[in-house]
Amino acid sequence: MSKLVKIGIIGISHVGAHVADALLTHAVVDELYLCDANVGLCRAQANDLIDTMSFYPHAAKVFSVDDRYEELASCDIIVNAAGHVKEAMVNRDGELFCTTDEAKTFVERITQAGFDGIWVSVANPNDVVATEIWKLAGCDPTRVIGSGTTLDSARLKHALSRATGYAQHSINAWMLGEHGVGEFACWSHVSFGCLTPDEVERQANITFDKLELEDQARKGGYVTAAGKQCTEYSIANGTVEIIRAIVHDTKLITPVSTLLHNVYGYNGFFSSLPCVLGEKGVEQAFVPEFDEREVQAWKASSDRIRNNIARVEWLEALM
Repeated sequence: MSKLVKIGIIGISHVGAHVADALLTHAVVDELYLCDANVGLCRAQANDLIDTMSFYPHAAKVFSVDDRYEELASCDIIVNAAGHVKEAMVNRDGELFCTTDEAKTFVERITQAGFDGIWVSVANPNDVVATEIWKLAGCDPTRVIGSGTTLDSARLKHALSRATGYAQHSINAWMLGEHGVGEFACWSHVSFGCLTPDEVERQANITFDKLELEDQARKGGYVTAAGKQCTEYSIANGTVEIIRAIVHDTKLITPVSTLLHNVYGYNGFFSSLPCVLGEKGVEQAFVPEFDEREVQAWKASSDRIRNNIARVEWLEALM
């Protein structure tokens, strides 16, 4: 990581703008480069953030580089937030073709300009786009991180907290696999403090409806989107948690989308596993010991990602 932390954001509408604000609020960045094909929007967002600078804890420089993607080459981290929220409202894979086409317009240009930092992609379908960035950039896959089920895991904690009354910070519970309808709760590794769900049920007289809680986590984004037609705060702060782990080399273990290497028989594309994040990106990916239900859920989830990749014919040709 350079002495000055330089971060670029591509796509500065809903999610990208909130990532920018959260980076500045948490004093993670020294130089922030905003990039969007909508030049007017890009400049307006930069101006708004600069107007806010006296209220942030750390003075940073904010630049609007518009659609000059090559100017992001000097960044340490680039966030891909280029999405089309209206398409996402149609169905979970609604952005498949538009976001993959969008990434084609900038990944190779930035790579050819000399970028050797880390990609953090939040665009959906997250696992497909992360796979695409790795293929187009031709880089070490550990330098490409999909936000994956970081957010979905927070939603599972939300559901469990609501069911029990316990603080979300006391709950360790992760959704894994596809960031989409194929994701699943890894119930065999859930804990409340040091307690298993079975121990909590026996001692606190609570009964967990596991299928319902998992479904709440899977569909939590649509609860938000139904009222505001997008999600912003949760994904932005989840993304900044990933970035902070890289910038400060914290060795955070969190579920992100990473390249699979023979994980229950699946290889060569991205999906969410528990990963150690540090200054080099994904420094290790762990494979949990799933129970039989989770193995089947993992396979179904992986098949969904693989099938979506196959729908993008030019990407399938690169695999």
